[in-house]
Amino acid sequence: MGDLLLARHGETEWSRSGRHTGHTDLPLTEGGEAQARALAPLVADRSFALVLTSPLARARRTAELAGLADVLPEPDLREWDYGDYEGVTTADIRRTRPDWDLWTDGVPAGPEFPGESPGQVGERADRVLAAVAGALDAGDVLLVAHGHLLRVLTARRLGLPPADGRLFRLETGTLSRLSLEHGSPVVAEWNIRP
Repeated sequence: MGDLLLARHGETEWSRSGRHTGHTDLPLTEGGEAQARALAPLVADRSFALVLTSPLARARRTAELAGLADVLPEPDLREWDYGDYEGVTTADIRRTRPDWDLWTDGVPAGPEFPGESPGQVGERADRVLAAVAGALDAGDVLLVAHGHLLRVLTARRLGLPPADGRLFRLETGTLSRLSLEHGSPVVAEWNIRP
């Protein structure tokens, strides 16, 4: 059984400023491109049974700069749909909703996007985990995607509810590894940079 590796895309202008970035397809900053290139030595000596990426440009570009080949897009790896909170910071949201918490409240629908609850993001994460199960039997799998989605996916891989993704802070341009210990999923490495 292989390991499940998770790469969060490099920095964007909105990730740097803390703005919720779901559907908005922003490019990597210069620093984000450097973060993505820095992932290359962490993955260079591994062979992967499967590499999947979010269809959004910031994740695809991260995979490209990390030197990954044979990368397939996976729509369920897109970031949380932030609905009406797309492009808004948590601090700004809390000016009108002081008790708001993404992990318990989800987001309201917006004019362009319907928004998602933690449970809905968890359903997508579960579909990804089911889709890669066979490949994990053959070797390591790498997913290149987004912070909140990968945090929910980690919680689901560990058998936790989607909202427990709040327990796994994930930095831009990092690699993390989920493995097995005595047959149970565990966090083996987290937020690794060269």
